[in-house]
Amino acid sequence: MRFVVRSVLAASIVGAMPGVASAQTAPAAQPAPSPSTLVHLQPDPSDAVKPYVVDPASSTMSRDDLVAALRKKVRYVFVVFNENHSFDNEYGTLPGVDGLYSDGTKPRSAEATPGFVQRYKDWQGQDRTARPFRIGPEQNATFTDSVDHSHKGLAKKIDVGPDGVAKMDGFAATEYGRFVASGGARSASMAKDYADLVMSYMDCDTIPFFWNYANRFTIFDNIFATEDTPSTPNAIAMIAGQAGETQWVKHGSEGKAYANGENKGTTQGVPLVNDPQPFYGSQFDTTAAGRQPAGPRDGYKNSNIAANQTYATVPLTMAGRNAARVTSNDYNPDFDLPDIQKDIPFIASRGGAPVSWRWYQEGYDHEPTDPAGDTTHDSYVSHHQGPQYFGYLANNPDMNKNMKGLGDFFSDMKGGKLPMDGGVFYIRGGFSAISGESPPIQNSNYPNPAGLTPMERATIASNKRGDDDHPGYSDRQISEGMAARVINAVAADPAIWNQSAIIVTYDESDGFFDHVAPRILSYGPDGLPLARGIRVPMIVVSPYARAHAVSRAEGDHNAVIETLNAIYDLPPLASLPDEAAALIAGEDAKFNGPNGFVQHHLGPRDINTPETDDLLSAFEPKRLTGELPPLPGSYATIPDAVVNHLPHYDGKGCQAIGVVPEDRRQGISSSVPDGFNTLPITFPAYNR
Repeated sequence: MRFVVRSVLAASIVGAMPGVASAQTAPAAQPAPSPSTLVHLQPDPSDAVKPYVVDPASSTMSRDDLVAALRKKVRYVFVVFNENHSFDNEYGTLPGVDGLYSDGTKPRSAEATPGFVQRYKDWQGQDRTARPFRIGPEQNATFTDSVDHSHKGLAKKIDVGPDGVAKMDGFAATEYGRFVASGGARSASMAKDYADLVMSYMDCDTIPFFWNYANRFTIFDNIFATEDTPSTPNAIAMIAGQAGETQWVKHGSEGKAYANGENKGTTQGVPLVNDPQPFYGSQFDTTAAGRQPAGPRDGYKNSNIAANQTYATVPLTMAGRNAARVTSNDYNPDFDLPDIQKDIPFIASRGGAPVSWRWYQEGYDHEPTDPAGDTTHDSYVSHHQGPQYFGYLANNPDMNKNMKGLGDFFSDMKGGKLPMDGGVFYIRGGFSAISGESPPIQNSNYPNPAGLTPMERATIASNKRGDDDHPGYSDRQISEGMAARVINAVAADPAIWNQSAIIVTYDESDGFFDHVAPRILSYGPDGLPLARGIRVPMIVVSPYARAHAVSRAEGDHNAVIETLNAIYDLPPLASLPDEAAALIAGEDAKFNGPNGFVQHHLGPRDINTPETDDLLSAFEPKRLTGELPPLPGSYATIPDAVVNHLPHYDGKGCQAIGVVPEDRRQGISSSVPDGFNTLPITFPAYNR
């Protein structure tokens, strides 16, 4: 029966290809390529990496055999879930990837790179251009301001044409336009810096730890944000494969009005496209005991609360045969469970063993940086907490016991408190680092050429100390240091390392430039592109990973879900009865997008197809079968002395990890625009 459901659903959810927006039926499902055919090697492995490199052509395995082998080897999956960087922004010059100056196998010209030269008109009507350029230690590139990643702004940036293809040419114009509209030279000055900032990129001198993992293991260069939106919808998509499309099809897109004392407002409806706060923990939530936390630094306006999310998630499918018992403990089943009534018995009937899960997020509970006996939640970014948006997870003690703080991860690892039978563990940072680190200032004369004043230094130390890699409030080296501590903790425990896979990825792009057009799979009720969003980084670190490899597998956060489904034998979310019915109902003409675009993807898409692939290509068959030994934990470990020293490798990260970025390999020297300021909103006095 499961095979029949999978086959039928695959046919009904395969995406409309770009350029066929008016197609009235979904094309027949096609099998995804063999994982081995999607992989090629990065060039020039260092002496430390070379012994572990295996030619993908000499090491192949069918997907079914790969799944069977993975189930024998991998029991622990860790997802280091970072914030807000496009692929080109972080890895656009990593050798071997489809980046800014190469298609991964050979150099590519600017003319052949979509959006490489961005064009816009300034406030005086003059034609201007912006193009990618490197920022590094000289520009204190570990901390920058954030660019526009609103739903509307992102739609303008990717610029989908009538043919359904994103042109990727609106990044600089969108940034310039949102500031110059205020009028005057001061606004124009800020607008120009933002038009350039959105095109900036970094390399291994700024994020050497992240590049080290990409260089030593497998990086994916064809993974996108699930939704063309800011963080919240993609935090939800990490566990649901969607941000409310199923709920939209079933109940419409409008929110619900609430009045709780002086707090009156209407929740934001589905699918979510902004960064509203979770309903549970908000001013509209009347829960008394076991109340969910609210981040004190997040925005809880009456107009900024999300509707309770009610569709299926991976934590639900991981309940396995216990799904009915676990969900029966929900405190408000009529409110939380209406849209999974058929899913619950379906999941339970499969008889699958329950899979443990935890979502560790900084600030959720008492952290090491909090005063004794006082849980401040000061570092908690509540709109990044995916499970809290679902009543049946947040409002159920059997489920919400799995939601913990970041410090709990390290204490659980140290104390041997992870489940003996494995599980899935999501790890997220927040507004400030539990390490207590301050951002490294590598150039004391930037952006203030006269030297940063004590007040400016204090502003940087106070406002750029987050560890989830979100531009605006995080520092990139503090963030990669947090990830390194997670990976080191796993690698230091052989019993866990030898059964592990670690996924390092991002929710969305922050709106930074990327040249690869996302496949447009759906439109929202507002008529704007919904899926997919801009390309994001994805790295798989594992003792069974391919070394020094690049995978071209195409997907989004559903790729993570597909991989979990494969490892733990979970039913695809798209195969569950409630979601399957909504996927079919979403094809009705009343949900059509622009130009009659038929919506084949209003819901999760975690059934394996070429357009929605998994991460299995990251794994080396010879390591899974025992023909080669697993990669040792030491291969993934960055010494504590290095992790704890800022700046990392004293700003010479590329040399330290043995990687020459693609622009330097080709002799390309991108010029930082004269007077450019990476902190145009933090220190506007230094804008041009």
